Amino acid sequence: MSILRTVARVALGAAMTGAGITHLTVARQEFRAQVPDWFPVDPDVVVLVSGVVEVALGASFVALPKHRRTIGALLAGFFVVIFPGNIAQYVQHTDAFGLDTDTKRFARLFFQPVLVLWALYGGQVLGRRRP
Repeated sequence: MSILRTVARVALGAAMTGAGITHLTVARQEFRAQVPDWFPVDPDVVVLVSGVVEVALGASFVALPKHRRTIGALLAGFFVVIFPGNIAQYVQHTDAFGLDTDTKRFARLFFQPVLVLWALYGGQVLGRRRP
């Protein structure tokens, strides 16, 4: 595995672990604001579960490099699954995390595919594989 892929994997894993911890602690209310109104589960439960998932995936991405492909694919899938929350934040004009204008919320939508690609690249799911 190249140094660039390793750095990508560790950086994303650390960021996800940190984000998951904030789901469970200091940013819980802001994350709750991102849960779509139509989602049939209590927003606090969604935030807690997603926080635990983020910590687990992030820490695993860092600590279990032999399983990077599986974890990278799971992480990419996670980013796809939570994307409706980002869309809902834009459509419902919800302020959270400094995204206080429709322009900022709309621009954020384009970052989600970057996260998907980052997870796939760091997990060595995309690109040239070495035996």
